[in-house]
Amino acid sequence: MSDYPAIADHGIVGDLQTAALIAADSTVDWWCTPRFDSPSLFASLLDSDRGGYCRLRADIGDDATVRQLYLPDTAVLITRFMAPGGVGEVVDFMPPDTSPTPSARHRLVRAARVVRGSLPFELVCRPRFDYGRAPHDLHRLDDGSVLFRGPGTDLHVQATAPVELHEEGTDVHARFTLNAGERAAFVLTSESGGPAGLSGRPGGPLPTADTVLADFEECSAFWRNWLRSSRYRGRWHEMVARSAITLKLLTYAPTGAPVAAATMGLPEQIGGERNWDYRYTWVRDGSLSVRALIDLGFTAEADAFRRWLRARLDAGATESGEPLQIMYRVDGEPHLTEETLPHLEGYRGSAPVRAGNAAADQIQLDIYGEAVYAIAQAEDIGGIRGWQAFADVVDWLTDHWDRPDEGIWETRGGRQNFTYSRLMTWVAFDRAVRIATARSRPGDIARWQEARDAVFRQVIDRGWSAERRAFVQHYDTDVLDASLLLMPKVGFLTPNDPDWLSTLDAMDTELVSDSLVYRYDPAASPDGLRGSEGTFNLCTFLYVEALARAGRLEQARYAFDKMLTYANHVGLFAEEIGPSGEQLGNFPQAFTHLSLIDAALALDEELDRAEGRSG
Repeated sequence: MSDYPAIADHGIVGDLQTAALIAADSTVDWWCTPRFDSPSLFASLLDSDRGGYCRLRADIGDDATVRQLYLPDTAVLITRFMAPGGVGEVVDFMPPDTSPTPSARHRLVRAARVVRGSLPFELVCRPRFDYGRAPHDLHRLDDGSVLFRGPGTDLHVQATAPVELHEEGTDVHARFTLNAGERAAFVLTSESGGPAGLSGRPGGPLPTADTVLADFEECSAFWRNWLRSSRYRGRWHEMVARSAITLKLLTYAPTGAPVAAATMGLPEQIGGERNWDYRYTWVRDGSLSVRALIDLGFTAEADAFRRWLRARLDAGATESGEPLQIMYRVDGEPHLTEETLPHLEGYRGSAPVRAGNAAADQIQLDIYGEAVYAIAQAEDIGGIRGWQAFADVVDWLTDHWDRPDEGIWETRGGRQNFTYSRLMTWVAFDRAVRIATARSRPGDIARWQEARDAVFRQVIDRGWSAERRAFVQHYDTDVLDASLLLMPKVGFLTPNDPDWLSTLDAMDTELVSDSLVYRYDPAASPDGLRGSEGTFNLCTFLYVEALARAGRLEQARYAFDKMLTYANHVGLFAEEIGPSGEQLGNFPQAFTHLSLIDAALALDEELDRAEGRSG
């Protein structure tokens, strides 16, 4: 097993249709194109030998100090190399593509420059198509650029003068030296086509220093202009801004659908089997993002996701007979067939590597509550036909809410009567009643109210453990579950309800470790998988929000500030934190950054209120 960078040792760049991860040594080790969920061009993150990569860095061995940062308020990533002989930088960005239609062509720009002294640089480009399964041909073009031709996808590599690209078998390399003030750039253009083949036209004229600079300035201006829409004026501007940009990077512009993460196969435990494909759109994650986007001022993004969600409702029943499934591809395609890729060794030997996600076929009743929660925040829920589709789903739910499911955590250990699933069906009925009443819409309101009250009574009676003095994971256990931190947020209980405060205290004792929060205890509640996992970042930020709303402000602020110390060097989070503070799971994780924003907003609001009272 070869060396791998830490999961946290990465930044992300993207063009709003796809994204690439760039390691702290300036290696592109993950890029799928033309979409987030497409097969990879570079995947050395999952197999350092077979996966493929593109490395551009100062060629000075171990003599350099390397640092990475973002150009402020942008998605432009800068990797700095500082050595006795000079200081240089590699600047990475992808020109944003905000087109409402999917694009077959995507550009990754990699520019090197020296700001002091002189430095030698090296480029090595080793694409491996289709997760490293497919061969490719290499063609040198008349202008000196090179074209990698794979099945259904081309990669065109161009360099600014006077850099020359050289072939090494089916790979490409270049070596060059820059002095202070000099620049060189490489443009990697992917183009995908159908069975009839590609256009045959490579990615345009050769780049020049001027054209690359113009692209850089246009990309930087796009991100800064977009971020100006943010209404956030709180205490944690830099972290909230970075989280907002990350959520935008993970959103597929043609449909408005956010993916859960840019990657697949990154493990929840090094060497373990908890390795999933997160490059899809979860109804839950997207729906819970709507409120945060609106609160920050990004209403266009919130509206775009709601349109995507309404289209899933309008499409009618899925193959399982359910009105919705838990996740889809970014274009709404419901088929996410899971396959293992045995030729890839997995990140640091963490196998199997899976593409696709079999959990898409699970029954998770909470998604109906989250979907209604999102739609309820819209002024327009799709006209009368949109309302009818909405009401039909609520009618269906009145007959189908009282049954076991796999639950929010997608366990593979069998269905249970999960308390969180019931909680969110209560949300579905509660918000549907409110919308119909407030907007005078037709619906079986009396039946929805009856179902809402029945769910409430059931959760209180069966989801509560008198022995634990807490709400529990499901009706046949005393195990706690951090998903229930959403109880006060959705209005099921007030943040100061005695039963809720007792539950919060129980979670403090069982699920919280040095302010970090576990989802649940797999040993006490088997989930059908071997191994363990780290603390769950989403849950830690939900915990902060719950503490703040309960008035435990000193504890909430300390937990939040401690949690921020686990961010990586450019402010990004994966899904989990391991026992030594390492980041685990797919990266960067949208739900983590969403919950960071929610926690910051809640903590700011409660601190402002408290300071106002004291003043």
